[in-house]
Amino acid sequence: MNQFPTRQQILDWIADNPDATAKRDIAKAFNIKGSARIELKRLLRELEAEGVVDRRRRSYRDHERLPPVSVLEILPPDADGDLFARPMEWQGTAPMPRILFSPRKADPAVAPGERILARLTEVEGEDYAYQARLMRRIGAVAHKVVGIFRKETEGGRIVPIDKGQDRQWRVRGDATLDAQDGELVEAEQVGSRNRLGLAQARIIERLGDPSAPRAVSLIAIYQHGIPDDFPDAVMAEADATVPATMSGREDLRALPLVTIDPADARDHDDAVAAMPDDDPRNPDGMVIWVAIADVAAYVRPGTALDREARHRGNSTYFPDRVVPMLPDILSGDLLSLHEGVDRPVIAVRMRLDARGNKISHDFHRGMMHSAASLSYEQAQAAADGTPDEATAPLMDSVIRPLFAAYELLKSARARRQPLDLDLPERRIELTPDGRVKSVAFRDRYDAHRLIEEFMVLANVAAAEELTRLRRPLLFRVHEEPSPEKLNALRDVAEASGFALAKGQVLQTSHLNRLLAQAEGTDFDELINVSTLRSMTQAYYHPENFGHFGLALKSYAHFTSPIRRYSDLIVHRALISGHGWGGGAKGGDGLSPQDIETLSETAQHISDTERRSMAAERDTTDRYLAAYLADRVGSEFAGRISGVQRFGAFVKLDETGADGLLPIREIGREYFHFDRDRQVLEGADTGLTIGIGQRVTVRLAEAIPTTGGLTLELVEIEGRGIPAGPRGARGKGPRRRDVTSAKAGEARARKLRRIRK
Repeated sequence: MNQFPTRQQILDWIADNPDATAKRDIAKAFNIKGSARIELKRLLRELEAEGVVDRRRRSYRDHERLPPVSVLEILPPDADGDLFARPMEWQGTAPMPRILFSPRKADPAVAPGERILARLTEVEGEDYAYQARLMRRIGAVAHKVVGIFRKETEGGRIVPIDKGQDRQWRVRGDATLDAQDGELVEAEQVGSRNRLGLAQARIIERLGDPSAPRAVSLIAIYQHGIPDDFPDAVMAEADATVPATMSGREDLRALPLVTIDPADARDHDDAVAAMPDDDPRNPDGMVIWVAIADVAAYVRPGTALDREARHRGNSTYFPDRVVPMLPDILSGDLLSLHEGVDRPVIAVRMRLDARGNKISHDFHRGMMHSAASLSYEQAQAAADGTPDEATAPLMDSVIRPLFAAYELLKSARARRQPLDLDLPERRIELTPDGRVKSVAFRDRYDAHRLIEEFMVLANVAAAEELTRLRRPLLFRVHEEPSPEKLNALRDVAEASGFALAKGQVLQTSHLNRLLAQAEGTDFDELINVSTLRSMTQAYYHPENFGHFGLALKSYAHFTSPIRRYSDLIVHRALISGHGWGGGAKGGDGLSPQDIETLSETAQHISDTERRSMAAERDTTDRYLAAYLADRVGSEFAGRISGVQRFGAFVKLDETGADGLLPIREIGREYFHFDRDRQVLEGADTGLTIGIGQRVTVRLAEAIPTTGGLTLELVEIEGRGIPAGPRGARGKGPRRRDVTSAKAGEARARKLRRIRK
């Protein structure tokens, strides 16, 4: 009689024979007969109960291995352009295995998110565990949602964290992935809606406690699909980098270059210097230097670092973390222009005349040595006459020349008339454990404007230089507002008591006159925000269509290659155009692949920029909701910032947070929405609610997971809410019967005819 197999022998056999794992196959393999079959059955049940193997019908398989034929979901291409897939069902304790999808020439194309049935082959010695071959395509991309799981008797439901989505999802008991009640999860739709109208979903990943410190930015990262882990190949390349040498570089270390950044800056990618122009033909002129980290020296075309940087497009900044475009060993160390160390740069020297006009520029590839790393507050205090220990020795060589050059640039800016928005920037301060400590508005100094003007001028010089050299590049394009958006802005201006000229070719000077009218009034921030909303979104393009907002004919991003891939492309174009370092053949200049895919790169990084902006905005909303959650029931002053059929939006003075004032919380009457005038008008009392009005509201609800704030109206323009048709104030009925609705609509139509 053969010896009865051990647990490990059975597991090894199941792994080695995935096509024959029925109980009878196992018994036959180990020559188990008679009463020994009872012992085998007991052992298999024990393994199943422990979760070591999974029973499918009459067969068993190892949880830690995938079956030879599996359903997979195709993932987006990685930094190397390879397609990987993930198994739709994985119950092992180890991390989900990587699966390389290897299409054959005759296979149809598959898209990221598509489901396929594939045959798997285990692979050893690679950074992936399986290789997959297509058997057949199954279906299209599944709709996904990130939300809070609420456990029920049979399965549960998912409450989305997106405040724009109120639909819940039903999860069957066998599709919960053992998620706990209140846990943050990622799920995907399966099948169709049930008879109650809820979409069916299966949980594909558990993300942890949504109320945990620093979970707010994690939600945004998952919700917007921002890649936050660097592949091993990228990290290996980053770890292998060595500091750049002086070879092929100019020695710029004697220049009084300094960095001026926020006090909490995570990297320093630009340095500045200024001095009087000693050319007698340019009396009272100045020379400005702007030196930018030479990212191209470390991130070369076609490398894993380059592919990952392009894939990410840009860095994404949150109050508690940064998702960088490049690994920290580069962005925070070798490329960062730290004080007192040599760093490779591409620098531009620009000459200004006495009126602040740029009369010439020239580019240099060199090595710099930062004299100091200053904060905006330090630089401003020094300029105002109160230098500290760091800035006192730099007053004559650095501070005074910088601010003298800024005065020249200010005069040139005043003549150019770029759009002069003044939007307060919120600063969310967190406690060490990641909770909101305070919400305030950042102070804005001339030191901020100085750096902005220097960077704008350097970006203009880069665009002009590459145009002169006839090199391909990515322009930063900003087109003028559409007529529809201008009309909406004009409505807001008129509702606030201001005017925006009609019938003229729009120029930024027209918008600046509107902003000047509002400056210092109660409508200052509203007009600034409304003007910003009327603008088109800037984007990247290989062709030059100008920059409306800056009132510039030619503009490119050159000054932030650590955090923007567009700037890296511009650096490579400058390297190729000046013949600095090899150019196209294996060097660090613009490669043929860069040029061939320039349009696709422009579209891709424009999209990733918008993705980051949305993630950062959502995160700010959630932090503000978390900060205000303890103040539900409190009253706040604010201003109507938007009107829709379903209610009004209010911007709170104290924090700048936006909350929704649902129409049911306004009064006990029917409100007509006048789209043209952007107002809500009460059919009985004539109460008009429009953009710009001052209100006092009560916070009714704050939901940190969605960032949503719900408000109740207390006062409008210093007056209480008029009594409704039933002689009582306060919120009206949540439902109107058909008769009253029709009567209200008839009254609203009559009011419109009278106004006409």
